[in-house]
Amino acid sequence: MAESMYRHPTRSEIIELATEEGHDADIPTNAGTIEVTSQTISPSRKQPQDSEKQSNLDFENDIEKGLRLESLSSEEHDNEALEETADPNVVWWDGPDDPQNPMNWPFMKKWGAVMLVSAVTFLTPLASSMFAPGVPEVMKTFHSTNEMLEGFMVSVYVLGFAFGPLIIAPLSEMYGRLPLYHSCNCFFVIFTIAAAVASNMGMFIVFRFFMGCFGGAPLVLGGGTIADLISREQRGTAMVVWMMGPTIGPCVGPIIGGFLTEARGWRWNFWFVAILASAFTIMSMVLMNETSAPVILKRKAKRLREETGNPKLVSKLDSGLSAKDLFMFSIVRPTKMLTRSPICFFISLYVAITYAYLYILFTTFTAVFKTQYGWRGGIVGLSFLGLGIGSLIGQTVFIHFGNKTAEKHIKRGDFKPEHRLYIMALGGFFLPIGLFWYGWSVQAQTHFMVPITGTGCIGFGLLMTFMPANTYLVDVFTIHAASAMAANTVLRSLMAALIPLSSQRMYAVMGYGWGNSLLGFVSLLLVPIPFLFIKYGERIRARSTVKL
Repeated sequence: MAESMYRHPTRSEIIELATEEGHDADIPTNAGTIEVTSQTISPSRKQPQDSEKQSNLDFENDIEKGLRLESLSSEEHDNEALEETADPNVVWWDGPDDPQNPMNWPFMKKWGAVMLVSAVTFLTPLASSMFAPGVPEVMKTFHSTNEMLEGFMVSVYVLGFAFGPLIIAPLSEMYGRLPLYHSCNCFFVIFTIAAAVASNMGMFIVFRFFMGCFGGAPLVLGGGTIADLISREQRGTAMVVWMMGPTIGPCVGPIIGGFLTEARGWRWNFWFVAILASAFTIMSMVLMNETSAPVILKRKAKRLREETGNPKLVSKLDSGLSAKDLFMFSIVRPTKMLTRSPICFFISLYVAITYAYLYILFTTFTAVFKTQYGWRGGIVGLSFLGLGIGSLIGQTVFIHFGNKTAEKHIKRGDFKPEHRLYIMALGGFFLPIGLFWYGWSVQAQTHFMVPITGTGCIGFGLLMTFMPANTYLVDVFTIHAASAMAANTVLRSLMAALIPLSSQRMYAVMGYGWGNSLLGFVSLLLVPIPFLFIKYGERIRARSTVKL
C-alpha cells in the first residue's frame, strides 16, 4: 500500500474507481481525474482556473468512439508524480501511513463501515417490495378499488430512484459522503413513518415516492465508500456483499412482509423498516467517518490555508469544478447519452423493459396466488421465493462465466466491449421462457411449484440481462461510464414505475396465460439486441457522432 501512495494511477484504475464511486472519471476520485482533450486522455489534477475551459472540452468530445486508454509510460508516470510531489502548494497525504487516509484505518473501523453500508443498502431495496403482500389490505384501509393505484403504490417507490440519485450524486462530490448518508437516512426514516401513519391514498403514495428518493442514497454512495476504504485486492468480496442488497432485497422483502402483514397489519411493514433504518442511522452517526479522499484533502487544504496564510494551497485531487458543472454533468450528460447514443438507448431500453417486468410480478403475485391457488395470509409472501433464488443463481453465474469470458479475451489482447454481451445474448432467452412457463402454468392451475420454478427462470434471465448490460456500458463509455449508467437507471426506474400500472387490467382482459405470453413475446423481440451489438457494435462506435 505504501507504494500505491506515490505510484501514479493508471487510466484503467482511475476509470474503475470512478465507476465504483458512481461518477465520471473526469470528476476527482481517490486516484485523481482524467482530463479529456481532443488529442488524448491523461490522468492529472485539474487546476481550478482551468475548469471552465476543461468543461467546454469535455462537452465537445465524442464519447462513444471508444477513446484510447493506453497507460502512460512509466517514465511519464514518474515525471508527473515527481512534479506534483515537488509542488509545495499541493496538499497530499502525510506519507504512506497517514491515519487521515481511509485506506489506513484500522481493520475493524474499515470493515465495520462496509458492513453498515451494506446493511443499509440491503434495507432500502427490501422496503421497495416488502409490503406487496399487504396491498389488498391497504386498498381496504383507504376504501379504494382503483386497479391502477394498486400497482402504483408499489412501483412509485422505484420512481424515486430515478430522481433522487441525480441530486445525491453531485451533492456528495461537493460536501462528501457522510452528510448525504446522514441526511438521506434521516429523511428516509421520516417518510417511512409518514407512510406508516398515512390517512389517505394520496398521502401514502407521495410518502412512498420520497422514501424512494432518499432511500436511493446507499445505492449511489455505497460503491464509492467501499472503494474509499478497501484496496483493489480485497474489494471484490466487499462489492459482492454490497451488491446482494439490490439483488436479493426486493425478493426477500415480500416473504417477511407477508407474515408481518398477517400478524400485525400492513402498517407494521413500514414500522419494521423505520425501526431498522433508525438503528442503522444512529449507528452510522456514531461509527462512520468521512471516507471521500477529495473531500478530506479539500478540508485539509482549507485548514492549512488558514493556519499558514498561504492562499495558494490546493488539494491534489481538487478539480475546481463548480456546483453548476457538477449538476450539469449529473443531469445533462445522462440525458444526452440516452437520446443521442444508439448503444446507450437500446441497451437501456432492454434493461428498462425487463426491470418493469420485475415490478409487474411484484404488484400481481399476491392477487395471482390468492385467486388461482387460494393462498392466504403470510404464506402469500413465499410466492416471491422463486424469483429471489433465480436472481441469486443468475448473479453467481454472471460473476463466474461473464468475467471468465472477458479475462480470456483480455489475455489474448483482442478484448472488445462487445465480448461482455455474449452471456447477455444467451441469458436473454431465459426471460421469455420463464414468462411463458409461469403464465400458462398459473392459468392451468398446476401445482404451485411449477409457476414458482418459472419465476426462478425469470429471475435468472433478469440478472443475466442487468449485469452484462451494466458492464458493457462501462466498457463502451469508459470515463463517462457513470453517466451512461445514470441514463440506464432513470429510464428503467420510469418504466418500472409506469408500465405495471396496467398489469391488473391486462390479466383481467387476457388472462394469466396470454397476458404473460404478451410480455414474453415483447422480451423475444428484445433478444436480438445483444446479437446486433456483438456484430455491429464496434462499427456503430466507430461512426458515432455523440458529443457531450
